[in-house]
Amino acid sequence: MALNEIYNYLQLTDHLATAGQPSEAQLAEVAQAGCQLVINLARTGQDYSLPDEASTVLANGMEYIHIPVIWEAPTRTNLENFMAVMQANHGRRVFLHCAANMRVSAFVALDRILRLGWTREQAFADMQRIWNPDARWKDFIEGALSLQS
Repeated sequence: MALNEIYNYLQLTDHLATAGQPSEAQLAEVAQAGCQLVINLARTGQDYSLPDEASTVLANGMEYIHIPVIWEAPTRTNLENFMAVMQANHGRRVFLHCAANMRVSAFVALDRILRLGWTREQAFADMQRIWNPDARWKDFIEGALSLQS
């Protein structure tokens, strides 16, 4: 099984890969690829989610952080928590996922702009490989960027 078989998988850097919801077997592959931390932005208890993803991740020797982002209502607090986790884990091999790599790709783009100083064009290129945000997400993204200093 190859990592690129995970739904909407993208290897963004040597230390960061993103995707949609992986299976338990795919999480084992993520661990075998050297990932140290799994960050999940999807909600649990959904049709697409694993019954106990945290236990699966831990059983494969990785750490697990869950920042549940409600698809219909992403918040600035969600984004701030995400950026703090990314900052705290700089240099570690991270696998970041949600249901379809849409929440994740938007949050990564915002982190790249707000925390890492990327241009919008650079930051949004990877997100646009996955999707073009709907009106709700465009409003969230523009709201987050309007607070940029």
